[in-house]
Amino acid sequence: MNDRVYVFLDESGNLDFGVKGTRYFVLTSVSMKRPFEINDALDCYAYDCIENGLDIEYFHCYNDNRRVRRVVFDLITQRLESLEIDCLVVEKSSVTSELRTGERFYPEMFERLLRLVVRSIMSQSDLGEIIVITDTVPINKGRRAVEKTIQTTLGRELPGLQHRTFHHQSRSHYGLQIADYCSWAVFRKWEVGDRAWFDRLQPAIRRESVIDGGNERRTES
Repeated sequence: MNDRVYVFLDESGNLDFGVKGTRYFVLTSVSMKRPFEINDALDCYAYDCIENGLDIEYFHCYNDNRRVRRVVFDLITQRLESLEIDCLVVEKSSVTSELRTGERFYPEMFERLLRLVVRSIMSQSDLGEIIVITDTVPINKGRRAVEKTIQTTLGRELPGLQHRTFHHQSRSHYGLQIADYCSWAVFRKWEVGDRAWFDRLQPAIRRESVIDGGNERRTES
């Protein structure tokens, strides 16, 4: 099972391009291999929360209270060596008018992130299969377009390599909940200038690709 790479994908920000929308939209991937040792720690903490009277079904960074958020980040950052993070940051004002709909914008940005992820993963000599798991796609009209984009991109970028894609609710995988936390940290850095959470994750961030002013630039670790 060590030749399989799991890629968990999530996003932060919204798809509103009006004045009430977020300035940035962030897509983040977290790549991991089994065994997922971090899952045991998160599972134990989830039951600690329940035993202390907190009604928690799964971890969600935006909704979790400050104490829960701090502990979950502690658990993630204590195990950064077991995961790799790639992120795509989009300044929405730089997006062309023809892309400013969820059914056009979302698949386009997913493709760009996947290209980053695949280039990193392909350097692994023992790679046998990639399993991509995304949170439930947050648009109805363009859901099939997103699913097709993921399959097409993986097929083009990974010729001859086995790959599979699943779209599950975030409560079903700790990997998706970790991706949610990582995406929130990247989003906070760009949207409000709060780097505190991002800096804790930075040792595990392989690539941070930023689209602003119509240009794309990358930082790599």
